[in-house]
Amino acid sequence: MLDPKPENWAERQNTRSSHQEAREAQRTIQRSKLSTRSAGFSTKMLFPTARTRQLNGTCASSVNMELFLHYSLIPSLVIILVLSFLQRREHHRQRDDTSYLLGNHFGLIIPLDFVGTFSNRWSYGVAFGATANKVMFLFSEGYQPLQVPQWAQAFVLLIGGIEVGLCHFPFFACLSSEFRLVSSILGFSYSLIWFAVTMLYIIECPHGEFVGRYETIMFYWPSLLCLAFLLGRFLHMFVKSLRVHLGWELQIEEKPFLEVHQAEHVKQLLRKCPLQEREKSWFQTRIYEWDSCFQFPSRMIGTTVLAFICLYLFIVIEFCVFVYVRDELDVFERELEDYISSMNQTGTLTPVLLQVKELINVTKGVWLVTILPASLTCVSYLFHILACYRKHMKRLWAGDKQFLPLKFHSPSSSESVVAIARYSGWQIAYILWGYLIIHVMQSLCGVVIMYSLVLPVIHNQAMAMLRGLGIGTLTISIVLGLMVMQVWIAASFFLQPKMGPADKQKPLALNNRRAFHNFSYFLFFYNVLLGLGACLSRLLISCILGTWLIARIDRTILQSGYEGADLGFSAWIGMLYVDHYHANPVLVSFCHILITSHRERRQQQAIKYWYLNPSAGPRISVRSRTRWLLLQTLINNPGLIKLRKSRSGHSSQEFTQILLTCSES
Repeated sequence: MLDPKPENWAERQNTRSSHQEAREAQRTIQRSKLSTRSAGFSTKMLFPTARTRQLNGTCASSVNMELFLHYSLIPSLVIILVLSFLQRREHHRQRDDTSYLLGNHFGLIIPLDFVGTFSNRWSYGVAFGATANKVMFLFSEGYQPLQVPQWAQAFVLLIGGIEVGLCHFPFFACLSSEFRLVSSILGFSYSLIWFAVTMLYIIECPHGEFVGRYETIMFYWPSLLCLAFLLGRFLHMFVKSLRVHLGWELQIEEKPFLEVHQAEHVKQLLRKCPLQEREKSWFQTRIYEWDSCFQFPSRMIGTTVLAFICLYLFIVIEFCVFVYVRDELDVFERELEDYISSMNQTGTLTPVLLQVKELINVTKGVWLVTILPASLTCVSYLFHILACYRKHMKRLWAGDKQFLPLKFHSPSSSESVVAIARYSGWQIAYILWGYLIIHVMQSLCGVVIMYSLVLPVIHNQAMAMLRGLGIGTLTISIVLGLMVMQVWIAASFFLQPKMGPADKQKPLALNNRRAFHNFSYFLFFYNVLLGLGACLSRLLISCILGTWLIARIDRTILQSGYEGADLGFSAWIGMLYVDHYHANPVLVSFCHILITSHRERRQQQAIKYWYLNPSAGPRISVRSRTRWLLLQTLINNPGLIKLRKSRSGHSSQEFTQILLTCSES
């Protein structure tokens, strides 16, 4: 009776060992496939090399996008030199300076005005969108043209950023150049090169190894669309400038110093009776109201467009990472299933392994479902930041700084100048990291909901779940009810009556002091326990709001007094102040009046000296003009008439009576 047991045990051991060897072989094959896919994950998606694995076989592309980025510096520098040669320098150097030999050529060209540019806003925004793939590659820190130690990585990233900026500099320089004919030809040629190379790479290798079909198209279609728009824009510039050059159209006017919307804003301020407002629609009342007297600068439009495209690319990359991790988890689940089946579900760890498998399935489902709400949250943040920019700028124009912390009422000038250079890049980084953090937070909330409400129903534990939910709800309701009751008792018994019938609340004056002292004493011990829950709720609410608003650079998530430690909010405030001081419509209108009057005065003097006849034209007395302006001012402001200092009594009284009659009429 004892002999068969060792034989059966040996047979089971041999069978188990054979199964384990088969599973090990299968596991090795799967891991080798996954490791092949994971090699160079981030770099291959955003900056593919010449050979990329396709669905069926290997794709041999004739285009190396990273190498093309390096070689594109050559035509970029050529275009920059040509435009710089055409650009005239305003200030000449002395003869002892070697740069005097260049004459007034080779002026400094700018890609765009980051402060006061309101024309070609969408063209600049699309030009920013064309750089999205390279910006994402820099964001992933995958572009390292030099091999340096770890402590010098910041310098390598700086060099990489400068190289990417030089490669895309011609797009912006050709859009902002004054020499429209030459810049349109150069910009069209450079855009055509990028468009042709990108299209060639997509045609040769449309598929990829992470998403599958049309992976390359998914990553490159935004930049390709932006390049196509730039081709059309430069072609339109060429046709228009050619017609002007041939005399078929009038010369394009010089860029106005005062924009139309700025002039309309000043007119609206000077208007005595505001125009009757039209009835607002539901969209204007609840979501956004358009304002014809306000326009977003090109910097804000470009930042928003680039943030949208980078957010899309980041979501696609995250989905690729999710696919890779899901495949790894599938391999791990197969191993768990094989182990559970080998133990005939009687092992000690079987319940734990089943719970781990359930957690993996729940996490995968929740992560996939929360991609949409997390992305919509960040998209709404981008629109909301634009709305907050307009609201904050209008409040600064009106002299209202109450929405700012006290320490930001007089910011440093140097920090504000640096802030406007930081804002665009930091806004994009905040949106991308904010999306990831919001996605993680929403996934955790989804897992909690699944384990609290959904899984108990699936496991036929709905009554226990409802019982626990009811007990928890009742407990919280009682605690909140006791807190509300304390407030009601204080308002009813421990405050003196209202001093007047029009008062909204009772005065802060104690009544029934003896009862109040007993009330405070006996509730002291209960409030110690209640304070523990209040402290935990404070921590929970701070974590939820902090992670939910992490992508909002327009508001700080730190407490009052610590706003200076929020670098993103500091950059936002500095950017607002720079725009406020350089693009304030009232200030720009005043400067426009000074420049226009000075220019007209110089033209009148030139005409006067040209004809050598000082008496030509109507002669206007300065005294008469001053009196006329004084009369107009006093008529419009009758209250100033009584405050005037009179020189002669009789004439002053007659003049005052005339002014009062005119003002009444």
